[in-house]
Amino acid sequence: MALTRRSLVTLAAVAALWFAAGCANFGKVEQGRAIAYDKQKGVVTLILDSAPKSDQPKYDVMPPVAVTLPLDPNETGPAPGVGNLLSYDIKGHTVIFFDRESGTIKTVSYVPVEERDGVFRDDPRVTKVKLPLVDRQKKTVTIYSRRLKILLTFGVPDEYLALPDDTWKAGDEIRFYYKQPGQALRMMNVSKTDLTKAGK
Repeated sequence: MALTRRSLVTLAAVAALWFAAGCANFGKVEQGRAIAYDKQKGVVTLILDSAPKSDQPKYDVMPPVAVTLPLDPNETGPAPGVGNLLSYDIKGHTVIFFDRESGTIKTVSYVPVEERDGVFRDDPRVTKVKLPLVDRQKKTVTIYSRRLKILLTFGVPDEYLALPDDTWKAGDEIRFYYKQPGQALRMMNVSKTDLTKAGK
């Protein structure tokens, strides 16, 4: 049975409480989307969420911030996957991404081709296809949102089809606790954490 949005928000709140456990009343918790990861240096670069208390994250805080992973490997979740897609609006038909060349966030209007919701991450339409899928002959892009469970195909102007494929790939959502800016003490890869198991 699919979880309702209210259930997901509740589970996210439970996960946040678990994440903050042991952190006392000091420090801060931030969340961002990963756009770069230096495994050798243990540093992830994030675009932070300006609406951290909402069930609809808004990754738009500039400039990007570099965060060093916790020194204790037990306080670090799965390694972050990276990409430049920050979000998209299926009602407004826009996609928002970080443009590496200009170092800015861009919003682009798209033409919807196909939208399927209720698509879970183990769905063959997701697991058997390398996403994002950029079809430059058909001039379409297919992306998938694990959080929203939406598989979306849309058309964009030619100038955007020339961009690297990772323009349309969403980096993992990362939540971290810190006392000193730039040094995480605890880190959770929200995208790769099963919130349905929170509290179990």
